[in-house]
Amino acid sequence: RFGINMNFLFVLRYNGSLPNGDRGRRKSRFALYKRPKANGVKPSTVHVISTPQASKAISCKGQHSISYTLSRNQTVVVEYTHDKDTDMFQVSLGLLKYSSSACSYPFQIGVRAPCARSSEEFSPSNTRWVGRRPLVWRRCGTAYIPLPTRLLLSSFLPPVENETNILQDGSLIDLCGATLLWRTADGLFHTPTQKHIEALRQEINAARPQCPVGLNTLAFPSINRKDVVEEKQPWAYLSCGHVHGYHNWGHRSDIEANERECPMCRTVGPYVPLWLGCEAGFYVDAGPPTYAFTPCGHVCSEKSAKYWSQIPLPHGTHAFHASCPFCAAQLTGEHNCVKLIFQGPID
Repeated sequence: RFGINMNFLFVLRYNGSLPNGDRGRRKSRFALYKRPKANGVKPSTVHVISTPQASKAISCKGQHSISYTLSRNQTVVVEYTHDKDTDMFQVSLGLLKYSSSACSYPFQIGVRAPCARSSEEFSPSNTRWVGRRPLVWRRCGTAYIPLPTRLLLSSFLPPVENETNILQDGSLIDLCGATLLWRTADGLFHTPTQKHIEALRQEINAARPQCPVGLNTLAFPSINRKDVVEEKQPWAYLSCGHVHGYHNWGHRSDIEANERECPMCRTVGPYVPLWLGCEAGFYVDAGPPTYAFTPCGHVCSEKSAKYWSQIPLPHGTHAFHASCPFCAAQLTGEHNCVKLIFQGPID
């Protein structure tokens, strides 16, 4: 299980690990825990000057500072000092490159999370799940409501009152290319562990679900082989939820290769393999995996599926769409998810 005093940042779209595995600093989840020694900083002195190069804060290598250029003749320099009451964590994307007709330069997008060592950030008793509150994206300490485009937020909308940039369980962080999910120790207490997910997989397989047409036994593959389609892999018609084994018939569309007609109810829709959601941090509760996202086929609990089906996530730079947290596929269909209908063994 996750550590008692640990909080986590999960990268949406990765189902438990990166495609080539978590290695070094490249991970699909990041643990934030109370450090042995505080490494946080806090602003101390603010200088308004005309020549920032002449400032002692800029020239001193041992002094951490940030300069803000307001005009050619005015620059604000903020000095930072050590803060014994906070721990600082930073997560960033890989080195990116900006190119235009005028210039080309590398840049990096990241997020810094200062955590108070003695407050609720490291105390699991005072945190809570956000639930279904209206989505609010936060930028530079000020909160703004979502826009069709995320560019220049503060230039178009007034701030949202009574909102702060203090993270709560379930908060989302947009890094313009990656979306992070913040989970607290208390919130993760109500989610399944990796062992629990494996036990649920074995429980489903032990029930020996069968293909209602081929009458062959179906089984979810092991978590270690979650990206490999196997012979006994369950497939589902996502328009109705009936679970079958794989078959190569029932096509009703020359354009969409995965459009099939369900032999049980004659409903036409996507026909895809089912994949168990393996990242425990994306679950809302520890319920049985009985719902699948459409059109990707990732399976999780009912509450988790319905929760993510109503959360708009960044899509490019100009839109928000509900997406599967396990693969980032844009959700479709009437409800974005479907209840699975398994058939038990006839004996």
